[in-house]
Amino acid sequence: LTAVRTSNKDTVSAAGEKDDDSPKEEPWEKALKTTVIDMEVGEFRGHKVSVWDLLHSKYIPEENRKELLELYQGGVLTLEQVKTVVSTIVTKAEAARAEHAANANSPKAESRVTEAEHTDLQED
Repeated sequence: LTAVRTSNKDTVSAAGEKDDDSPKEEPWEKALKTTVIDMEVGEFRGHKVSVWDLLHSKYIPEENRKELLELYQGGVLTLEQVKTVVSTIVTKAEAARAEHAANANSPKAESRVTEAEHTDLQED
């Protein structure tokens, strides 16, 4: 019971400190927010975007984001590695989206897929 009270007091004082200042960011979080990448794809084309914003964009699935953040916080990945992985995922996702959009508008897309499947079957 005493430990719970102590912990409650600690929580209150910590929250009180946060109210006095702006909320304190973790060093790893600040690094992700202040490190920017010059992206040349999709909605980010021609903009410098923080690694944090890319991590929380529609291009990075939640599971991947959580895994990357855990690995980065745990010291398994460096900031540079996170930056590379995130920019690669965004670039590939946007390329796949653009290709899908182009193929959806192309009448030849269906025949190309059929030919590719036919070729694969012949190789077996």
